[in-house]
Amino acid sequence: MTYCVAISTDSGLVFCSDSRTNAGADMLFSHSKMHIFNPDPDRMFVILSAGNLATTQAIISRIEHELEDPNAKVNLRSCPRMLDAAKYVSQISREEQASAQKNTASAGVETSVSLILGGQIQGDEPTLYLMYSAGNFISDSDETPFLQIGESKYGKPILDRIITRQTSLEDAARCAIVSMDSTMKSNATVGAPIEILVYENNSFTSNHYVRMDEDDHYLHNIRQAWSDTLRSGFASLPQFEWEHRGQSNELDNNAHTNVLPINQNNGNNSL
Repeated sequence: MTYCVAISTDSGLVFCSDSRTNAGADMLFSHSKMHIFNPDPDRMFVILSAGNLATTQAIISRIEHELEDPNAKVNLRSCPRMLDAAKYVSQISREEQASAQKNTASAGVETSVSLILGGQIQGDEPTLYLMYSAGNFISDSDETPFLQIGESKYGKPILDRIITRQTSLEDAARCAIVSMDSTMKSNATVGAPIEILVYENNSFTSNHYVRMDEDDHYLHNIRQAWSDTLRSGFASLPQFEWEHRGQSNELDNNAHTNVLPINQNNGNNSL
């Protein structure tokens, strides 16, 4: 299993992915699920992947090969808009999945793949696309400024509460890390290393890329700070009505205990 999330803000895009490809009592493997393409100075693409690793590698290898093929009719270098790039990648994904399914039909192997494509072509706005295994795709929107693939349910609540178009890139990146850590906490099939890429509008570079292992200091600090904040927030939640009554009664009982009966003076009697 895997988990990937991409966020679109007014300032740019954030991509986050885990690297675990298998999990068991004595079987842990990792493989990057973030694929970065910077074919020309006027364009930048990132592909996040979830699903069959062999199919994913076939898709990425074909995209790379066609970038180097002078006879290729279409590739990421020739696409004039992000929508054209999405159609191109979606077509390759559909064809490679069909080929993989045909070759493994008798074995009953699951060969499907889901992808997130994001990036920018000069003259076009930065955009995200979620590509389903069937080959169809949707884009991000003001109502849905983030897209997820893989094990998405554990990391979604924090995104729903925090992310808007106006969120800063740095806060969006921190939110993506918390979303990833929440998923790792609840599902052992998602794990480090974590990859984060922050893309600033019109930069066409991947300068802000970070890879964090399980013992990474920054990841540890984020995890600890978030846990502490959750505990503190939970402790401050409003109480039920009967809790207030119980506390009021307890205070009344304590007050009565401290009142001395008439004609008593702490046991100090005098003649």
